[in-house]
Amino acid sequence: MFIWLSTQAETLFRILKFLLPAVPVTIEITIISFALAILMGMGVAVGRVSQNKIVNKIFKIYTDVIRGVPLLVQIFFIYFGLGRVLNLDRFYAGVAAISICYSAYLAEIIRAGIGAVPKAQLESALSLGMSRGQAMRYVILPQANRIIIPPVANEFIAALKDSSLVSIIGLRELTRAGREYYSQYFVDFETWFVVGLIYLAMTLSLSRLVSFLEKKYHIKGYGVMH
Repeated sequence: MFIWLSTQAETLFRILKFLLPAVPVTIEITIISFALAILMGMGVAVGRVSQNKIVNKIFKIYTDVIRGVPLLVQIFFIYFGLGRVLNLDRFYAGVAAISICYSAYLAEIIRAGIGAVPKAQLESALSLGMSRGQAMRYVILPQANRIIIPPVANEFIAALKDSSLVSIIGLRELTRAGREYYSQYFVDFETWFVVGLIYLAMTLSLSRLVSFLEKKYHIKGYGVMH
């Protein structure tokens, strides 16, 4: 029994050593993609609450289309389609796909956050001589940001897990590294056990952060559904 446990521990450690270099790539693609998604989502959300019906409709179509197409399909479309036209490598194609996909979800969260701010805030800002754009920038969005922090943090966790899908186009992140180890040594259960543990460690750490943010920024009477 002791010999078996020792052998298993040695195998798991060897797998972990093989996989660890791919972890920074997973983190990097997640952070870059999500940062871009937030910027894009903010712009789309502002368009969604625009009084211009044409602008509003365009961005509504954008969110409906993007949320209606699976991320995996978007990765294929960007890498094998637009990627060839724009000469995107695997990393940037993956970043683009995740950014675009999550921008639509974040846009709806931000739009809901904006909608949760009392209309009196906007009316007060306008009465003080601010333009609608200034009121949105200096009054509405700062309050909405506080409301949406917890759900946005939860989307970041989801993006971290979904980053595993870029392995399908050959980008060597954590999941791809797991597939490489298995193809070389044909160790199935142990390989995916370690991959799962690494993802679990990252997501649990982020979950703790989300719990902290939910307590810190919770506003009684406010809520954002997603």
